[in-house]
Amino acid sequence: MMVQHEVLRTSRLRLRWFEPESEADQRFIIELVNDPDWIANIGQRNVSTCEQAEAFLRNGPVAMCQKLGFGLYLVERAEDGVPVGMCGLIKRDSLTDIDLGYAFLPHARGQGLAREAAEAVLQWGWQALGLKRVVAIITPTNAPSIKLLASLGFADEGTVQMPPDNETLRLMGWSAAPA
Repeated sequence: MMVQHEVLRTSRLRLRWFEPESEADQRFIIELVNDPDWIANIGQRNVSTCEQAEAFLRNGPVAMCQKLGFGLYLVERAEDGVPVGMCGLIKRDSLTDIDLGYAFLPHARGQGLAREAAEAVLQWGWQALGLKRVVAIITPTNAPSIKLLASLGFADEGTVQMPPDNETLRLMGWSAAPA
């Protein structure tokens, strides 16, 4: 039996580290990264087998969590443990600030789950990690994410060119409330 590393809990959600060796986590990530909205807004990840999913998780979210103490977490419904998305903090070499990342399966959208997870992550980042500022990068056509980020208090800061192909993304910034 695997020991799950829970990071946060809200009234409806549980956020935990991914378990790369878990077939359930592997199948979830395959479904998520192959969702047409993921591909359109985040990009193709070429993950279609459990082996590829394990490598993606081990080399991405889990490696960042182990190195920095934060990263992208699996978001599960608290009531039954069903995975619905991912949400967390990312440190990219190409950005000065830590950024908020999230993605949810189609059936989990429109229920306030992304907002609930993102609010919890931002508060945790502020209170536990001492982050005073967090950014988000968004495809300019991703209106639902732009709306969600604005509702969380993120302000438009223009655009940023992101490697490796210098894609132009919208940059939004959030500042923690003064104590």
